[in-house]
Amino acid sequence: MKFRWKKLLSAPFVLIAAIFVLLEDWLWDDLQRLAAAIGRLPVFRQLEGLIVGLPPYGALALFAAPSLMLFPVKLAALWFIAHGQPVFGFLIAAAAKIAGTALIARIYQLTETKLLLIGWFAWLHTRFVAFKARVYDTIKATRIYQRIRRQSQVLREWFRRFKQARKSFWRRRWEAAVKFSRRTK
Repeated sequence: MKFRWKKLLSAPFVLIAAIFVLLEDWLWDDLQRLAAAIGRLPVFRQLEGLIVGLPPYGALALFAAPSLMLFPVKLAALWFIAHGQPVFGFLIAAAAKIAGTALIARIYQLTETKLLLIGWFAWLHTRFVAFKARVYDTIKATRIYQRIRRQSQVLREWFRRFKQARKSFWRRRWEAAVKFSRRTK
């Protein structure tokens, strides 16, 4: 009986955790690629060169900076939620989370080798990665996560086919226009 209550009470938390794990998996890789694309712009390429050249503790300070800078934004989101504007507060918090994740992912990618030169950071990093893997494995083994994952894959496949069909629609229009313009010459 006790096990059943525990399972029943923990189900909503497992669902929320599964959603967050799924979103983080999607966001981290995609936002890392987006930040890398932005980093290829000439102004940012120079800035990234400076970041890569930082000493280990300078890299650590830069790695921590986005979290510290986004703290007031998250407090503002909480203030809006507390003062009767939950949608606006949630949108601010979501935008801060996405922007922060993108920035931290890129900074981490640029500074990882320097950060791992710091002994205590490397020790914490190893432990954190192992802990995160255990948590992810536990969450990914749940039926809720597997169901959400299957649904997300179906949705992604539908979106991919929709995009492809839309592209082919415009491609056909373009080819018809080119064919028509050649015929009129």
